[in-house]
Amino acid sequence: MNVEQINKWINKVPILEKLMAYNPVFWMNPNYTYSHNALKKLSFSISDMIDAESRLMRFQPFLEKAFDLDGIIESPLIELEEYHKESKVFLKGDHALPISGSIKARGGIYEILRYTEQILFKYDLLHINDDYSILSNESYQRFLNKFEIVVSSTGNLGLSIGIISAKLGFKVYVHMSHDAMQWKKDMLRSLGVHVIEHTSDYSQAVIEGRKASDSKENSYFVDDENSINLFMGYAVAGLRLRNQLKDKGLNVSKESPLFVYIPCGVGGGPGGICYGLKEVFGDLVHVIFVEPTHAPCMLLGMATETHDEFSVQDFNLDNITIADGLAVGRASKFVGKTIEELLFGIATVEDDELLIYLKRLVDQYELYLEPSALAGFKGLDVLLKQDVDLYGNHVITTTQIKNGTHIVWSTGGNMVPKGVMEKYYENANK
Repeated sequence: MNVEQINKWINKVPILEKLMAYNPVFWMNPNYTYSHNALKKLSFSISDMIDAESRLMRFQPFLEKAFDLDGIIESPLIELEEYHKESKVFLKGDHALPISGSIKARGGIYEILRYTEQILFKYDLLHINDDYSILSNESYQRFLNKFEIVVSSTGNLGLSIGIISAKLGFKVYVHMSHDAMQWKKDMLRSLGVHVIEHTSDYSQAVIEGRKASDSKENSYFVDDENSINLFMGYAVAGLRLRNQLKDKGLNVSKESPLFVYIPCGVGGGPGGICYGLKEVFGDLVHVIFVEPTHAPCMLLGMATETHDEFSVQDFNLDNITIADGLAVGRASKFVGKTIEELLFGIATVEDDELLIYLKRLVDQYELYLEPSALAGFKGLDVLLKQDVDLYGNHVITTTQIKNGTHIVWSTGGNMVPKGVMEKYYENANK
């Protein structure tokens, strides 16, 4: 994009000037509206979330047997006592999700389970009332080895898809962008997954992965940008969180709303969770995404209302960040369009701030998260520092913010090798 075109966009959307200077910003979505108005425009509903939850429960006997699990794939809700002296702050610990240790264990694993069920139903090898633990039998793995799974990833989606697909017996190909961490590639290869490395960024890796999958029969491409199945797997989190809040005796009301802060890359995971929360809590929940200052693709897409038309590179941003899972140059149009009236706002965070949050979580709570998983804390800090009421289609008062329940969504970390985590902490101390 040339200078003249960029200046026209800055005149139309002034926040772009700060964005291009890598300055942290907080963008409040001018299209944010009442949930019932926004949700009724969508082509799916809470019944699809309930269907996804039912499917996950059908597969639970297999998951328990294959991965030695005890219970469902769900993460803890951890109170961060004394994080803020006046507000209740919790960590939604997706860094501790079973199987792949990241938020991608929700959507990624769900999509593969759904695809597996479809294949086995088609060939009359599985029935809805069966005990799905039979899928651990070698005969099923031999059959599923006739099919291949392909996905493109900056890291964590590739891990979740690779781990579950390999366990089921599929051939698996993961196309990794240049910013993917080496340990994630090494782990996948140790499981027999084919890792294809690209010198380009995530968006190009998606193009190459899709092309490779389309050229073969019996090949299924997991599309993080456009998959409704992934989206629904993430959305189930809304149903689960409702139960966790109830178990802790936390009441969500107009006087004490729910504020949720989620790291955002291409948008699939946070978008699905935002949608799920809105279906469950309606106008009593407000969701903020947080992106790196060097890769604010969702903010760019939503603020300009062009979604995936431009990349951050078109606005001279380099898409280079320590937050590898968020290093995405072009946002998902599907997600952007879906949540354009459901998302409260987007904040951006600098890499050094992520390391400061990393050090605080280790020192104060002995919680070890990868840098990208800590981005939500910036959204929390931004909102808690507001000293004026926020106006839009909703009025959110400083009193509601003070009295609300704040949940920072941690998206990955418990599979990070000890040496890598120690290096992060060393850099944080510097």
